[in-house]
Amino acid sequence: MIALVAGEVFVRRPDHVVVETASGVGYRLAVSAETLRHVPAAGESVSLLTHLVVRDDALALYGFATEEERDLFLLLIGVQSVGPKMALAVLSGGAPRELIAALGAGDVKRLTAVPGIGKRTAERIIVELREKVGTATDVPAGGGDITVRRADDPRSLAREGLVELGFSMEEAERLLSGAAGDTPEELLQQALKAARA
Repeated sequence: MIALVAGEVFVRRPDHVVVETASGVGYRLAVSAETLRHVPAAGESVSLLTHLVVRDDALALYGFATEEERDLFLLLIGVQSVGPKMALAVLSGGAPRELIAALGAGDVKRLTAVPGIGKRTAERIIVELREKVGTATDVPAGGGDITVRRADDPRSLAREGLVELGFSMEEAERLLSGAAGDTPEELLQQALKAARA
């Protein structure tokens, strides 16, 4: 299994990069827009984590700037009817922590904005991954980690979710003060409705 490719950027395209290693071999890695932001210009050094997908007719190598993004990719391709290309498209929508927040909030609209994902697929992704994302990936956010544990206080988790979505701690507290619900998801939905009102 190829877990990492390090070398010099030979080609940098919107959907892939080619990395030439010290041995002179060039590896073509399909990447998300999020990973591409971390890839320097051609001629500069780069290290990318990878995942190899083996098919009957091809070997496809996918590259990731962070372990969190690779973990999310692996979770996404585990969802029925979500292939590697669709998973990369989902990851291209923003940083891993933003996707985790969207999954936690049950944000179907965020996922259906991805070309090729309909409402049914978006709902399936949320249902299958909502409980997994916090425990499978520890995503850096302002120096801390986002982790979702069922024993955690729902209001605290909802507050963290709002802060991750860009609200200040004071705004998050204000929005949650009138929110009712037993789960972080319900509280987040109520708070976001209040924010839009």
